[in-house]
Amino acid sequence: MGSARDACAAIGREPVPDKAAPASSSARRGRHYWVPSTQRLFGGQIVGQALVAAAKSVSEDVHVHSLHCYFVRKGDPKVPVLYQVERTRTGVSFSVRSVKAVQHGRPIFICQVSFQKAQPSPVQHQFSMPTVPPPEELLGHEALINQYLRDPNLQEKYRVGLNRIAAQEVPIEIKLVNLPTLSQLQSMEPKQMFWVRARGYIGEGDMKMHCCVAAYISDYAFLGTALLPHQWQHKVHFMVSLDHSMWFHAPFRADHWMLYECESPWAGGSRGLVHGRLWRRDGVLAMSCAQEGVIRVKPRDSKSKL
Repeated sequence: MGSARDACAAIGREPVPDKAAPASSSARRGRHYWVPSTQRLFGGQIVGQALVAAAKSVSEDVHVHSLHCYFVRKGDPKVPVLYQVERTRTGVSFSVRSVKAVQHGRPIFICQVSFQKAQPSPVQHQFSMPTVPPPEELLGHEALINQYLRDPNLQEKYRVGLNRIAAQEVPIEIKLVNLPTLSQLQSMEPKQMFWVRARGYIGEGDMKMHCCVAAYISDYAFLGTALLPHQWQHKVHFMVSLDHSMWFHAPFRADHWMLYECESPWAGGSRGLVHGRLWRRDGVLAMSCAQEGVIRVKPRDSKSKL
């Protein structure tokens, strides 16, 4: 199984020649490591690879502090993605790069990435990290699915679905906090927390790569937070990300456990909005995220409830 680092690093080391491109731009080609069962490109992979392409166009002494993206077309998992980077601005303190991901000659994704040189400031504060059990005390994704599958009251259609999920080789490790029982699924709030980390070893030296892998991780299971209060009455017909934003606050390691705190303050108009915070184990707020996505559902048959 490929790791999240492999997925983000699967982008050409050398720029792709493009005679038509201006001197202030460059292009790199990315490959795919993990494709979800939907057969759409995973949005986190596109964000992570776009950030890799942008980071290769700036100096070593600047680091990403924010990115803002739009997913504009469905990605094709059968062909590579061409990432076109424009050097929008290179300043003394801040530098901005514009990234366009292209397939079949058309953009599927656009992104603005801002980088900053380290600057100390006496103005500092953050929220407090929620108090939760450590990841060592919680069930992993595979163990959790096996626990549900051992439930004799689980209907066969859900058993088939869980087995299908278990068969997917996801390059991310997840441990849910406050795991709901089947009966509690009827009255859930649009909030969830889970410990998350990238599979495999990344190392300490390359902070840019940790940020790229975190961008990959941040899109996984994020939008589903908006569905939690409604999954009892409705089943998903179509759900995709529309946009994705991230703010990077403090150094971290994406291959170490971080707590992902997610909540959805609003849903309506066939869209859902989610906010997220990624915490280091020592209580430092490492990143903040926001995303809006399309959510179209069908009524769930009253006879097919869990």
